[in-house]
Amino acid sequence: MRRFLKAACAALATAACLAAAVPAASAATAPSPDGAAEARTTRSPAPLISLGAVNFGAALLGSLPDPERSPAGANDFSCRPAPAHPYPVILVHGTFENAYDNWSALAPRLKKAGYCVFALNYGEATPHALMKAVAPISASARQLAAYVDKVLTATGAEKADLVGHSQGGGLLPQWYLRFDGGAARVHQLVAINPSSHGTTILGLAHLANAVLDVAGHAGKPLGLDSPAAKDQTVGSPVLQKLYANGDTEPGVAYTTIVTRTDEVVTPYTHQFLTTQPGATVDNVLLQNVCPLELTGHLGSPYEPNVHQLVLNALDPAHATSVQCALLTVPL
Repeated sequence: MRRFLKAACAALATAACLAAAVPAASAATAPSPDGAAEARTTRSPAPLISLGAVNFGAALLGSLPDPERSPAGANDFSCRPAPAHPYPVILVHGTFENAYDNWSALAPRLKKAGYCVFALNYGEATPHALMKAVAPISASARQLAAYVDKVLTATGAEKADLVGHSQGGGLLPQWYLRFDGGAARVHQLVAINPSSHGTTILGLAHLANAVLDVAGHAGKPLGLDSPAAKDQTVGSPVLQKLYANGDTEPGVAYTTIVTRTDEVVTPYTHQFLTTQPGATVDNVLLQNVCPLELTGHLGSPYEPNVHQLVLNALDPAHATSVQCALLTVPL
């Protein structure tokens, strides 16, 4: 927990000092743990430094005046999917995050690539809380189900693609797919640092939950009251129920994008999924694609390498090699 809080504070402090000097990741321009990454990796010139955690911190500060705001490129309900990209993309943020601070880089990049992009806020402890996705997983899954139905009705699409971070790529959509009819409405799930199979938070999960119990009473307006954190702790009843019959649902394609330096969902190997009949899984370890990749849990949604992997997963027929940054920040 101490390392996680230290990482989060470092990101915010760095953002306050450097955000004005660092270009947004959205202005920047599919492999698996078995080493099949060579064909998707290139040593072409690329950004020397990727400061994903800084950009997350800057976006978090930007969401302070209005925690409900949509990231650029998202939530145009007049958008109609083009034949090249028939599935609208729904972005699902992680625990203690919101749509704006999680997706301010990826949403505009997906929009520029020709997708209809949507991003929901969900799981608030109180209305307009800055930090969201704290409600019980089952309650948030019902919100996700309603939002997917809303997007499909508006766009006329038969199914949607989900792209999620942390809880938003792990327990939440997986619960929705299994227990709330999501498998009939979702074409694929692309998961960045998913909380699949839960986390030990470096062995401090139970201490973290105890701290949240105390902080939750005073910090409920901020979203510190978090049943979702307990649901994502290794051994929780929610985890046991979710994975009792395997990891995947028939008819759904799954991609996990995982970094070995994740300091929140630990051990990082929990994030990988095992294929069940009727589904497909591509487990991607970032370090197999870019050996010098150091990005951690907070920074990954702002990492250009991750963005390209997401685009490749959404449209594998037009996959493009990842131009690896030479240095990343391990947050």
